Amino acid sequence: MIFHEIYSVYYQTVAKILEEALDHPLKQDEICNIIEKYAFSESILSIESALREQKWQLLKSDGTTIFKNDPSMPLTTIQKRWLKSICQDPRIHLFQDDLKEIEFPEIEPLFTPNDFYIFDQYQDGDDYTDESYIRNFRMILDAIKNQYPLKITTYNHKGKKVSMKILTKYLEYSEKDDKFRVAGFGSRLGGTVNLGRIISCERTKTAENTELIHRIPPRKRRVFFELEDERNALERVLLHFAHFPKKAEKIEENRYHIMVDYDKDDETEMVIRILSFGPMIKVVQPEHFINLIKERLRKQKSWER
Repeated sequence: MIFHEIYSVYYQTVAKILEEALDHPLKQDEICNIIEKYAFSESILSIESALREQKWQLLKSDGTTIFKNDPSMPLTTIQKRWLKSICQDPRIHLFQDDLKEIEFPEIEPLFTPNDFYIFDQYQDGDDYTDESYIRNFRMILDAIKNQYPLKITTYNHKGKKVSMKILTKYLEYSEKDDKFRVAGFGSRLGGTVNLGRIISCERTKTAENTELIHRIPPRKRRVFFELEDERNALERVLLHFAHFPKKAEKIEENRYHIMVDYDKDDETEMVIRILSFGPMIKVVQPEHFINLIKERLRKQKSWER
């Protein structure tokens, strides 16, 4: 079944009226206002009269309802199939522990993880079943929602433990790396930190400079590069830099000029991301970014020796 009448605007509008009637007796003008807000302009002619004249025996004459609980909308089959598919994603456990209510044993999933193949994804992604990882993820997510600072202990690039206080901005996920990162403000944080490198995080007292941190203007940078659209490179670049402001311009067949804006704190990460595309990307501006690319390549060459 593609459509069922219980999902129509009329049903949902009447459900809203009944919700309000459970809270307090409704007057005629309140009913009309709800109909005007949730239904069509002409719906007031049919819905209001059907309720008032008891064609639909849902409201009493005093404006209350015969219902005892809020009317709920049942899930469609396609919604159940989608939920069952999402539950097969290992990342779901970062958000939810008990999944029994949405297992739906009688329903086939809409899709499974085996239906997708990400051909350029690294194989050393984060472990989403690790209890410490889940605990840190949820703490960071709560800090983002409620805007309080965290004390994070992590490993630096030398493998040593370091602690810092940060005010988190957002979480980002890289499909190519199969890793989550947290971005935030903090004197020793830089731009982003991989969750997999975090040892622990805990709520800390509101920093005295929290308000000041919000006022710090982002140090914007811009990089320009040319792209050879081989092996679906354009689509992969646009996906890889999805959360960065960007602009793509076609300059000739299978060749594009790309501009990406980023924060100064994310510069090292940006260098690594661009290098991951190999010869398909050539940075053309600015000069200091080209020098960063060259320096990174020199270091890699020295490490190989």
